[in-house]
Amino acid sequence: MKRFIIELSGQRRYWIALMLTGIALEAAALYYQYARNELPCLLCIQVRMLVMAFVLLALLAFFFTRSRWAMRIFHGLSSLFMLALLERSWQVLAVERGWTFGECEMDLGMPAWFALDKWIPSVFEVQTACGYTPLIVFQITLAEALLVFSAILVIISAALFVASWCNNN
Repeated sequence: MKRFIIELSGQRRYWIALMLTGIALEAAALYYQYARNELPCLLCIQVRMLVMAFVLLALLAFFFTRSRWAMRIFHGLSSLFMLALLERSWQVLAVERGWTFGECEMDLGMPAWFALDKWIPSVFEVQTACGYTPLIVFQITLAEALLVFSAILVIISAALFVASWCNNN
């Protein structure tokens, strides 16, 4: 298993899998928004932004797999994105369960030079207040599933980051 993880840390198939995972997550979010009419809140949009960030990172990393140092940097950045995703996922669940109360505004608060909510409102516009996520299957809410999935992504990305330092190819 150790050898597999070390080898995977330098291969393009991981980055392809990460891209496809992110695209699937974005597609699911858009399905819930447009087909099920579940409008996104501020935290949901922040999660979408983090997912899009790791998709773009994976796309960039795909072209630099021959460089050991580039892979270390990309795996480190991926781990940071996944930690941020885990934190935002926890926040979504905490607000849903009433464990925390926070300001959940209708404005994404992005600077004018990076106004994703203005450039691509169909994907990144905040449309409702935080506090509720839909059930997806077996009485599991979207927030619960997202938290578990984010934790798995943190474990994988952290393992590959460590493995990238063990890879001497």
